[in-house]
Amino acid sequence: MSTNLAQQLREGTTKAHSMAENVSFVKSFLGGVVDKKSYRRLVANLFFVYTALEEEIEKNKHHFVVQSIYFPELNRTLSLKQDLEYYYGSNWREQVYPSLATKTYVDRIRNISINQPELLIAHAYTRYMGDLSGGQILKRIAQTAMNLSSNEGTSFYNFHNIKDDKRFKTMYRQALDNAPIDQLQIEQIITEANIAFNLNMKVFQELNSNFIKIMGMLLLNTITSLRKKIM
Repeated sequence: MSTNLAQQLREGTTKAHSMAENVSFVKSFLGGVVDKKSYRRLVANLFFVYTALEEEIEKNKHHFVVQSIYFPELNRTLSLKQDLEYYYGSNWREQVYPSLATKTYVDRIRNISINQPELLIAHAYTRYMGDLSGGQILKRIAQTAMNLSSNEGTSFYNFHNIKDDKRFKTMYRQALDNAPIDQLQIEQIITEANIAFNLNMKVFQELNSNFIKIMGMLLLNTITSLRKKIM
């Protein structure tokens, strides 16, 4: 019997989704204002998040609930590695590290994997459905804002193993609806999805703080340069 989990997740996270989209960094990104340094930090943070998520889903792929949403074709870790090499160079591993908010996010994923693996559904839903739904739009914004050519620096948005996004999302929603869970677990998964949105928001807020610092430095340099010319 269908639990209608997909719709319940969508409706149960509407507020959290809206709050995440209204973080200044996200609004600036959607408006076409993308700072390359902040963006590559985002890619680095996402690398740690997806590494944790995909490792824990792989560990629990035979779990009676997690197996419902086990779709390796969604995995983003390899794509993120390609982007990190583009932005940081071949020695990117020596340069990237998780931010404080990202560490909290990763710890949450690792902990629920041990104690309540079924809650991994919430984190998979929050990240992957967002990536599939808005990924191509974000890719075009990033390419335009940072003058990127072809797919360089935007591998994260390419799902080469998914030929039809619309069909796959329908299949994924059906998989959610058919997951063998009861009402209590549904409520727990929705609660966890809201936590996931909040964790994402914290990562974006950190990036926004860095973005403001960078813009402030650029403004200060511009003012200093103008003063020198005037003097």
